[in-house]
Amino acid sequence: MASKTAVLVPSIIVAVAVGALGLAFIPTDIKNRQTDFPQGIVRIGHDIIKVEIAKSNAEKQRWLMFRVEKMPLNSAMILVYEKPDLYAMWLLNIDYNLDLMWFDGAGNLVYKVKDGHRCTNTFDASDCTYKNTVPAKYVIAATSGFIDKHRITKESKLTITSI
Repeated sequence: MASKTAVLVPSIIVAVAVGALGLAFIPTDIKNRQTDFPQGIVRIGHDIIKVEIAKSNAEKQRWLMFRVEKMPLNSAMILVYEKPDLYAMWLLNIDYNLDLMWFDGAGNLVYKVKDGHRCTNTFDASDCTYKNTVPAKYVIAATSGFIDKHRITKESKLTITSI
């Protein structure tokens, strides 16, 4: 009878290989599909920011994946969650580095990542996954440089104008 290790290790290797191949060969019609997100406006500090809104699970899963063009520094994407919690952002299939900001329900900045590095392959998930340490309700993702341009600090407040 084979030991658990003798069965599990090859099974895990095969599963990872199949997953990596699946991600590497995503059909171009899926990669190039236009995703029109609803638009809205938020304010961070004194700056007005145009945002694309990801509320549904499908929108949050797709978010900025496969976008070749960087978002302008006066815009961002906001991911809206129903309840405050810890939310990880895996930068797989993102074509450029991102600034990430987590805000609680009251609009307080609870965590931020400047210049979060994108995944260069599916095996470096630990180097390109970012997670808040304090519960948040909103995550804002923007092109790297956004935090510096808008002078976002621990005291910065998010105000929802229209989402």
